[in-house]
Amino acid sequence: MAQVFVALGANLDQPVQQLNSASQALAELADANSYRISSYVQSKPMAGMDQPDYINAVASFSTMLAPLALLDALQAIEIAHGRERHERWGARTLDLDILLYDNLELQHPRLTIPHYDMQQRAFVLLPLYELQPELQLPDGTQLAALITEVMRQSLHPLQTPV
Repeated sequence: MAQVFVALGANLDQPVQQLNSASQALAELADANSYRISSYVQSKPMAGMDQPDYINAVASFSTMLAPLALLDALQAIEIAHGRERHERWGARTLDLDILLYDNLELQHPRLTIPHYDMQQRAFVLLPLYELQPELQLPDGTQLAALITEVMRQSLHPLQTPV
């Protein structure tokens, strides 16, 4: 059984409802009574892209799925939510990323764990901190040490998920 953290993000086609629906689908992948999700936050698009703001959250759960099987399951959920991949960092109906999988460090052509750029993303770090403030990353870095005041000010709390 592995403890995983998955980032959720959407900025098209009613993003809050997209995250609510994705959260229900993720809960079905989770071991009984292990599923938790952070509050939702609103964030600006990365790299100054001209697109709507994102709604983001992080989910935590235990699963028996191996990393690549979990990735396949997440991509199936994305497709079921109308995800199309046209451009990097483009607008999307749903984005699900494996952030952490236990203390695993993995470099695979399809998957990098921990997520390759999570340490610079406020919309990942702050919801992750909400779920597990004492978290230590596989490289020994304390999650709390990565969070800056600028990051805190860059996000807008939205709602508690349904």
